[in-house]
Amino acid sequence: MKLLNSIHKYDVSLFIWLINTRMHGSLTQVSRIWSKTADGPLYAVIIAIVYGYQGYSAYLQAILLAFLIERFIYFVVKNSLKRNRPEAALKNFYSIITPSDQFSFPSGHTSAAFMMATLLSFHFPSLLIPLYCWATLVGCSRVVLGVHFPTDILVGSILGIGTALFSLGQL
Repeated sequence: MKLLNSIHKYDVSLFIWLINTRMHGSLTQVSRIWSKTADGPLYAVIIAIVYGYQGYSAYLQAILLAFLIERFIYFVVKNSLKRNRPEAALKNFYSIITPSDQFSFPSGHTSAAFMMATLLSFHFPSLLIPLYCWATLVGCSRVVLGVHFPTDILVGSILGIGTALFSLGQL
């Protein structure tokens, strides 16, 4: 329990430091844009494009399996641990956006972004760096917007990469 308290204190300190950087309006605006890219419609477009080019291929099956596993684990962990979002956990703090659900751990936006970055870079290795940069910016944007703590992002990225690698291993 003492370890968890130490991690939480560090997490809150890092969060507050990062939030103080958002006082620049342009960072907040850019964070809104990056965050929206991981809202979900982009993933449906990618799936439709893969289906259009390859049909119901093993690669498309890996993408669908990854989404199924990632969303299931994300939902179970988030609703089991029930970690409050920063706005509920910190006095006198208000997030920039209204999150779609109540709890923060892990970050679903980050998890899905890292999962798609991993899946797409498997098929398009030359895009690995831009895809992981995009996923990292999605995660950072969620902290800047005040809806996640840094550890939510870290665990979300691990969950996304892990489910993608697992599903690719099933090819």
